[in-house]
Amino acid sequence: MLAYTIRRMMILVLMLFVLTFLIYLALDLTPGDPVSYMISPDQYASMDKAQLEALREALGLNDPFIVRYFRWLINVLKGNFGYSLSSGVAIKDIVMARLSATLELSSVALLISTIFGILFGTISALKRGSILDNTLTVFGMLGLSVPVFIFGLIAILIFAIQLKWLPVGGRLLPQYTSFWQHLPHLIMPAFVLSWYFTAGVMRYARASMLDVMNRDFIKTARSKGLPEWRVNYIHGLRVSIIPVVVLIGFRLPILVGGTVIVEEVFQWPGIGREFVDAVQAQNYPLIMMIAFLTTFAVLLVSFLIDLLTALLDPRVKLE
Repeated sequence: MLAYTIRRMMILVLMLFVLTFLIYLALDLTPGDPVSYMISPDQYASMDKAQLEALREALGLNDPFIVRYFRWLINVLKGNFGYSLSSGVAIKDIVMARLSATLELSSVALLISTIFGILFGTISALKRGSILDNTLTVFGMLGLSVPVFIFGLIAILIFAIQLKWLPVGGRLLPQYTSFWQHLPHLIMPAFVLSWYFTAGVMRYARASMLDVMNRDFIKTARSKGLPEWRVNYIHGLRVSIIPVVVLIGFRLPILVGGTVIVEEVFQWPGIGREFVDAVQAQNYPLIMMIAFLTTFAVLLVSFLIDLLTALLDPRVKLE
C-alpha cells in the first residue's frame, strides 16, 4: 500500500506540473497587454513607448516564457503568491478573502445535491416505472440540459422580483452580525448551483440502486423473509451508495470551479467572480493562482479517492 501511495503521489505532482505549465502557456499566448489594464486610459495614452517598455521590464513581462514560468513556480513553492497587477494587493489576501464565500456557497450546494440526489435516486429506483419515477426522470433530464444561468435568471425573476421572498443578490451587508441574517442571500444561489449536480447524483444513484437490487444477495435476503424496507435500505442502499460517494467526492472541486457562473448571476463575492474579473483585466498572476488552487483541489480529491478505492478493493493496488 505504501508503494502504491508513493506512486500515486508522484503522478499527482507530475500532473500538477504539466497542467500549470499548459495554463501558463495558454495565458502567454493570449493576445493583449496587461499594462493597459493596470493604468487609466488617459495615462496609458500619454505614456511613450520607452515608458511602457520600462514598466513591462520592471514587471518582468519582457522575460522569456520559460523564465517567467519557473520564476512563478519557485515563488509559489516558497509561499510567495505575488501581487495583483491591477490593484497591487497581495494575491494571498485576495484569495483568502474570496475563498471563504465560495466554500460557503459550494459546501451548501454539495450538501443539498447529495441529500436530494441520493434520496430521489433511491426512490426512483424502488418505484421503477411508476409516475413518480417518470417525474423524477424528467426532473433529472431538465437538470442536466437547462444551463445554470438560465435557471438562475428564472429564480431571480420569480422569487426575488415577482414574489419578493428573497434578495436579488449579494452576500453580506454592514448591518449583518450573524449567519442567519445573510441566510436569505445564500438560499437562491445555493439551490441554483445544486440543481445540475442533484440531477447528476440522482441519475447515478438510481442506476446503482437498480444494479444492486438485481444481485443475488438481495434475492437471498428476500427469501429469508426480511421486511422489504430492511432489504431496500439496509442491504441495498448501503451497497449502492459506495460508487455514489466516489462521484460526490469528485463533485467538490467541480463545484468550486462551477461557482463562476452562479457568482456572476447573483453578484456573489467569491473566487469565481474574482477569476472572471482577473481574466477580463488579464491579471496573469491572479489567474494562475486561482487556476493552480482549482487544479490542485481536483488532483488532491482524485488522489484521496484512489487511496480509498485501493483500501476497499485490494485488486486496484495490485494492478
